[in-house]
Amino acid sequence: MAALQPKQIFIAALEPSAEAHCANLIRAVSERTQGPPSNWPGADSKHIPLPEKPSIQWVGLGGAKMAAAGCRLLENPVGRAAMLYNVFGQLGFYRALLKIAVDYLKTNPVDLLIVCDSPAFNFHLAKAAKRLGIPVLFYVAPQLWAWAPWRIRKLRRCCDRLACILPFEKDWFTRRGVRTDFVGNPLFDDIPFNPDQCYKSYADYDPAAPKIALLPGSRHAEIQSLWLPMQKIAAQVAEHHPKLQLFAAASDEDKLAWLKAHQLPTLSIQYQLGEVFSLARRADLALVASGSATLQVAAAGCPMIVMYQSNPLLWHLLGRWLIRTRFLSLVNILARKELVPEYMPYLPRISAMAARTCAMLDNKLLLIQTSTALVELMRPFAARKASAQTAAIVLKMLGLR
Repeated sequence: MAALQPKQIFIAALEPSAEAHCANLIRAVSERTQGPPSNWPGADSKHIPLPEKPSIQWVGLGGAKMAAAGCRLLENPVGRAAMLYNVFGQLGFYRALLKIAVDYLKTNPVDLLIVCDSPAFNFHLAKAAKRLGIPVLFYVAPQLWAWAPWRIRKLRRCCDRLACILPFEKDWFTRRGVRTDFVGNPLFDDIPFNPDQCYKSYADYDPAAPKIALLPGSRHAEIQSLWLPMQKIAAQVAEHHPKLQLFAAASDEDKLAWLKAHQLPTLSIQYQLGEVFSLARRADLALVASGSATLQVAAAGCPMIVMYQSNPLLWHLLGRWLIRTRFLSLVNILARKELVPEYMPYLPRISAMAARTCAMLDNKLLLIQTSTALVELMRPFAARKASAQTAAIVLKMLGLR
């Protein structure tokens, strides 16, 4: 039998969490076409039977994790990741990045484009791919249900398949004409999430010595805007809980060094790299940046306060007219109620947030009830491995299944 022609996939991830998802997806596809790499903890022996294992070449935009998984990078935009209004200061960079990607699509035989998150950029890239006759898979749905729902027309035109990571999204997008699969959430691919073992009983809880996890996010902009307020909250909480223990996590060595360099001298903080889930398992309460990390904290059964800091003026001029959801944090959106306090889109006085933190720490029954509700909310994510599910879709789109 003649060897199958190599397939080429262009994949784009512009920020840290998307890059991690794409790196795991690359490994999951490689497992099914080249055998499971022994160094991938999520690998298993369930291969998709192929008449002959093809060669798949990966190229695109991403970071070191994608490169380590086998992707040839044209550019690394991951360190410049931005959210909401922060992106406007980097438009020149993203225009140049888009030109590099589109020029590659025009001059190389790409069989599939995969875009992950960052819809403001990836809509343009997907549109260019469709004009060139390249099929497009969106991995992680743009949150059109939250804001700018009129963009669904644009998505229908530039998306062949959508792999969504929140349970309610499948129905929302399918009803609007987008072929959609709920694949699970990639955050749960590599964490030991067993819902029945994640409830916190607080049996040995000491209100005088609570454990608080400080999780200021993975993007530079959010870390810089939240790290100092989180520490100030902790300092005020320590006045009422003198044996307070503080822990913090950073997504990489550079961010870890930045956190340590900007630590308040009056605080004692234990640091670790990554491992949001394991840190939240040990904590009694978490102060966490809005975003995907809130789902890992919820799965760990850890009550939390969700924070995000944007520009108040721009929010009132623009943001408040665009957002369609009652709540802004993912946990409360999924719960359809305020299951955890959220201070978004900008922060109130430190004293108000510290008082709310103390009130939660002083209410053991509330902590137990919140922990149980969070774990139950996350239970649907335990049954699916997003990377494996999405890898199967990729092979179908390449005609290999």
